[in-house]
Amino acid sequence: MRSQSSLCGFLIIGSLLVLCMASALGGIVWIGVEKSAVQKFGSPDPGIPRIQRLFLSVQLLLQEGFLTQPKDPSGTPRPFSIKLGEATATVIDRLEQEGLINDNNAFRIYLLYRGIDTSLQAGEYQLSPGMTAIEIAHALQDATPTQIRFNILAGWRLEEIAQALPTSGLQITSDAFLAAAHDHPENYSFSAALPDNATLEGFLFPGEYQFRRDVSIDEFYKSILENFDQNITPEILQGFNRQQLDTFGGVTLASIIEREAVLDEEMPLIASVFLNRLAANMKLDSDPTIQYGLGYNHKQQTWWTNPLSLEDLSVDSAYNTYLYAGLPPGPIANPGLAALRAVAFPAQSPYYYFRAACDGSGRHKFATTFEEHVANACP
Repeated sequence: MRSQSSLCGFLIIGSLLVLCMASALGGIVWIGVEKSAVQKFGSPDPGIPRIQRLFLSVQLLLQEGFLTQPKDPSGTPRPFSIKLGEATATVIDRLEQEGLINDNNAFRIYLLYRGIDTSLQAGEYQLSPGMTAIEIAHALQDATPTQIRFNILAGWRLEEIAQALPTSGLQITSDAFLAAAHDHPENYSFSAALPDNATLEGFLFPGEYQFRRDVSIDEFYKSILENFDQNITPEILQGFNRQQLDTFGGVTLASIIEREAVLDEEMPLIASVFLNRLAANMKLDSDPTIQYGLGYNHKQQTWWTNPLSLEDLSVDSAYNTYLYAGLPPGPIANPGLAALRAVAFPAQSPYYYFRAACDGSGRHKFATTFEEHVANACP
């Protein structure tokens, strides 16, 4: 009997030892799995229960390749949008369907593990199959666009472009932009024509641009100036020459036309008036040139004082074309393609005067003589 009791005791003790060893080994494995998951995928959401955390960790480790390898290493960015209120499951499925992630289940498990499954942000994104699923998961936590659309309106002067920068999302400051406008970049169609004291006023081609949020000031200017060169064709430059104007003079006159005209269709006729006056050695008598010379009107809170007073018309400025004949010292704004083409290919007319029509249409009345011009005044 004693020998049987001893045997039972040994068996019980042995079983307990095995259980203890298994428990200890299980704990070591558990800890090892969690530690490995943290190293590869970051810290888990602290609100996840311990047993669920272990389960998710195991699943992540088993599907590591789906999360750390991009779908297409040579893939390029493409638009991806999340609608307001769109379900996370729907977003995940669309990511897989559009070829941006390898596996929707692995992606969902990663979101759950990190606790970011409920924080995908509605908005517009640029995602690439060259990104890993982990990178995409975190990109979708911030709807702040990495690409910024920036508009330059035809007729804006440098300072108006500078004013638009602080609210654009770009990291370029107004001061940095204005300072760089005094640089004279080389290898552009207009580089040789820029006078020493000129800025880049007039050569910042209007249009919509797309920049990285962290675009440098040099890259910013490069894109805009290259756009100018792409639009200022050899035919336009030849047209300037036919009007006895170099590139700088042609852009200067185009900037005046841009500010004078309301309708693009009238620009060639307005150009003919100014070219006729230049050929006759008459002053241009252009209000926008005075407005440019006056600068910012704090009372009206605009760069373009309107209406001009008699005192304004007599201000002693090189930009006052009521006082000084010929073109002003440089462009007064950044003209669009229609104004540039109007200078290169003006209408042929006998007109030397024009003034706004009285019907609010934006059109102008044109005259050959000063008497006709006076007669065209509004009642």
